[in-house]
Amino acid sequence: MQTTYDVIVIGGSYAGMAGALQLARGRRSVLVIDAGIRRNRFASHSHGVLGQDGKPPAHIAEEAKAQLLKYPTVTWIQGSVESAEKIGDVFTVITTDNKTLSAKRLILATGISDHLPAISGLQDRWGKTVFHCPYCHGYELNQGNLGVLATSEASLHQALLIPDWGPTTLFTNNCFTPDELQLKQLAARNVKIETEKVSEIAGEQSVIVKLANGRLVELAGLFVASLTKPASPLAQDLGCELAESPVGFYVKTDELKQTSIPGVFACGDLGRPMGSVTFAIGDGAQAGFAAHRSLIFDGLPG
Repeated sequence: MQTTYDVIVIGGSYAGMAGALQLARGRRSVLVIDAGIRRNRFASHSHGVLGQDGKPPAHIAEEAKAQLLKYPTVTWIQGSVESAEKIGDVFTVITTDNKTLSAKRLILATGISDHLPAISGLQDRWGKTVFHCPYCHGYELNQGNLGVLATSEASLHQALLIPDWGPTTLFTNNCFTPDELQLKQLAARNVKIETEKVSEIAGEQSVIVKLANGRLVELAGLFVASLTKPASPLAQDLGCELAESPVGFYVKTDELKQTSIPGVFACGDLGRPMGSVTFAIGDGAQAGFAAHRSLIFDGLPG
């Protein structure tokens, strides 16, 4: 006879494990299904996470998993989910290796995927010398020369932020032309503007920005606001409403991290416009609390 879990958590990174932990501590049966693809897998160290500052992301995740699996009501499956649907009061999940699993609630923590401009050498340096978050990586660049590669007009915000970590150049890269007010704002922050198109990103310890006219600009680090979308189609397949931020799409939730579909919760980068490990852990915990309480209070009379 097949087990119906209290909650299936799809995605076993920081948000998913944080959600599963709260449910385990509530002595509920939890199944975590994890494909093992963390968004920050390209970074060698994770910064800005209280109590974990400077640790390799894989070490943080491995330690969290080991602690989680000490709870006897937690089951972990390494794999991916092909589909999910609600049949009556139960959610049915089918994995890519044809396992059929069921639960009373779902927590989606499948994350988002980053999409970078099609510039040679950019993807290869993502998480190493090319970054999206100055709070995660800016301090270690030691106030060296920095760059912002525009992906849309939303990159203006990033260009105005980055100078706190070092002298900054905005590469507009034919994405937008700052208007008069924006030029004044950039000048107030001493941001240089480079309008020549970027043709290639090179360098190992530093970043070499190659421009279409042949000029080279050396930087300690380059920041790019990647365009994002949910890494898995499961939320859309379940009918969850999406929301749009200046850099992409995410799953819309209420303050308790429940989606537009009752019984389905979304957390981590999947359920917010801007993400970090700290936010992912907090969101995951909130989703876990809310899923647990819904199991109790939704079943009471009246």
